[in-house]
Amino acid sequence: MIHVGFVVYLMTLKHLKENNLELHFGSIPLGQVPGVEIGDEFHLRAALFMLGLHRQLQGGIDYFKHDGRLLARSIISSGSSRYSDKIGNSQVLIYSGSGTPEKDQKLEYGNLALKNSIDAQNPIRVIRGFEETQSSGCRSSKGRKAMRYVYDGLYLAEKFWRKKNDNGFNVIMFQLRRKQEQPELHLKQVRLRTSITFSDICIEDITSGKEKTPIPVVNTIDEDSPSSFTYSKEMIYPPKYSSTPSKGCECIGGCTDSIKCACAVKNGGELPFNGRGAIVQAKPLVYECGPSCKCPPTCHNRVSQHGIKFPLGVFKTRSMGWGVRSLSLIPSGSFVCEYVGELLKDEDAQKRTNDEYLFAIGNNYYDAALWEGLPNSIPELQKSMPSEEVNEVNYTVDASIFGNVARFINHSCTPNLYAQNLLYDHGDKSMPHIMLFASEDIPPLQELTYHYNYTIDQVYDSNGDIKQKICLCGSIECTGRLY
Repeated sequence: MIHVGFVVYLMTLKHLKENNLELHFGSIPLGQVPGVEIGDEFHLRAALFMLGLHRQLQGGIDYFKHDGRLLARSIISSGSSRYSDKIGNSQVLIYSGSGTPEKDQKLEYGNLALKNSIDAQNPIRVIRGFEETQSSGCRSSKGRKAMRYVYDGLYLAEKFWRKKNDNGFNVIMFQLRRKQEQPELHLKQVRLRTSITFSDICIEDITSGKEKTPIPVVNTIDEDSPSSFTYSKEMIYPPKYSSTPSKGCECIGGCTDSIKCACAVKNGGELPFNGRGAIVQAKPLVYECGPSCKCPPTCHNRVSQHGIKFPLGVFKTRSMGWGVRSLSLIPSGSFVCEYVGELLKDEDAQKRTNDEYLFAIGNNYYDAALWEGLPNSIPELQKSMPSEEVNEVNYTVDASIFGNVARFINHSCTPNLYAQNLLYDHGDKSMPHIMLFASEDIPPLQELTYHYNYTIDQVYDSNGDIKQKICLCGSIECTGRLY
């Protein structure tokens, strides 16, 4: 029987291919995978595939063609593959080739690739596989047999030979040696943990199918699940609110002319995104093309409105509750997700008993601390100064009851995301969309964070007293307090 979690990853893979997101495998054909460290654990073969760690969903040897010959890229050592008792050296791996027990193994496909890697001396990733019985987890699936995969590091293939198996057929054996100057993987500790620990998927898809890509929830810390909320892809506006689309551009074939394009003019005379959809520079406000524009949906000034494209996952952290990470590399400037929730007037937001998911919006356009040194040539922001906007209503997004995956993204004093004010479906600057973009290249499995931008001693409770909250981000630049 196929485990449901496996189906979730396959659905994600299908979505990535349909959207031409190949997880940047071409940039990491050999050696270390960015973001993956020795000792990292995985519980689905499809997760290894998505990370580019091992691109075979079933085969034990992952290989590719280089200069006309096959080379091994990674192997999974489990089952009949073992460390040699005779050598007694944890730096040496004796690995049996691919094939069936009832036939002679041949030097073809993965076996040939491993043999060629002896001459090429290219690094080979080794992933250790351990079968275990689940004894804990956040679902009632205890007692189920499952595999756990642990990344062991880089090896070099040294030699191969043939020997007879119990059925009298030839098996190709390979000897690999671990590269020096790598952190040790303590196998005894790994094997001990297999009998008492197993990470499990709490929720197969927290979006309930509302996002194109499933977003699983994983808890390897305890048996908790996220508190109940209603997942929403879009902002929940007040009942009486009616949005009015701003005037759009006339670019029928797509926005390419920064002088004639009305949306480029609104952005200060340039389009905010490059050809691959990455935002060029942070600004107080960015305009995407919207429903009033004549450009097609493929216009490269329509980015965040197309929704989440990277495979995200919610996971339980050790000290900061739930967090979010990506299963693939997120290039710098890429759109990650919108902060979605109920749009409330500030005075209504202050009445909410749960303030953990409040995000004040539309009031930082003139914050010099945020935008100092960045271009501030947005025409709409030049028409008035803060002192002239005394009657403007301020809004807050509350994601406690209605929200999306962004509600789980934690604060960091050195974040890898930033919050960008953005408009596309209306022109009201007091209620912009809050879009989260990558501020740097983010390796797979690294937690996603952004700066909550609280001011110390400027957060008050209902009695007017100053509230304090300790920051647990762990950054070397941590201020020690969130507010």
